[in-house]
Amino acid sequence: MKILVTGAEGFTGKHFVHEAAQSGHTIFKLTSNLLNYTELQKEIEQIPFDFAVHLAAISFVNHPDPSQIYEVNVIGTTNLLDAFLKSGKHIERILLASSANVYGNNNNLIIDENQPLFPINHYACSKVAMEYMAMNYIKKLPIFFVRPFNYIGPGQNTSFVVSKIVSHFKNQAETIVLGNLSIEREFNDVRFVCQSYLKLLEKSKVGEIYNICTGKSYNLNYILSLLETMTGHKIHINQDKSFFRDNEIKILRGDPKKLFSVANIMNIYSLNDTLKFMLMGVNNSN
Repeated sequence: MKILVTGAEGFTGKHFVHEAAQSGHTIFKLTSNLLNYTELQKEIEQIPFDFAVHLAAISFVNHPDPSQIYEVNVIGTTNLLDAFLKSGKHIERILLASSANVYGNNNNLIIDENQPLFPINHYACSKVAMEYMAMNYIKKLPIFFVRPFNYIGPGQNTSFVVSKIVSHFKNQAETIVLGNLSIEREFNDVRFVCQSYLKLLEKSKVGEIYNICTGKSYNLNYILSLLETMTGHKIHINQDKSFFRDNEIKILRGDPKKLFSVANIMNIYSLNDTLKFMLMGVNNSN
């Protein structure tokens, strides 16, 4: 496959580029600003790709400027799809990365793709808006959507809580300030996510939505205990109530049946595997 990747220099993008190259695919990294339509259109017309993976986004839930979240995640994606259309290129598949945050809080222990959407923060709302906007292009472009549940790996910004925790253990810090330790999330391996994306580029159906998940979730207390065992280092935890969110999603765990029915994912990494990967500091993007 000849794959155009947006957000190739981001956390997920770097790992995806590595995984795709290791699998023998040709990668083109989009460099244009998604909000500069003229520049974007010109670059797309010049790249000989046949698949596209759209990862560029503002993905930090607590980003300080909500308007920028919507501008990049919705308007930027609209510009990209318009540029694809205007280029007249034959494209086999276009992966649009949404997020499991769109499900919000719900009473289902396991969330499948039919779960009603209930976004409770600006990031999640922007992804819902992006999905609905992109539905207007389904008859013209071979789009499908992925909703990844939480995932982690080397190179992730320490504004994300597990990366912050791992960094503190690597540096043998004496204390760490955290918020709610009882929230429960999937913390999947970024390599699993990237491998899922590659499989879906080949086997997905246009217009379909796929949860990228394993159905296994953990709370932060468990991660802290694993890291203590792995490193032999104990950190004093200071819980700061200001880190608690009023709209916190308590449990977020997905149903992987649809994903696994389409994509035969060979490598399902354990949480131990992923934390060791992060402690080693190996970033496959290099």
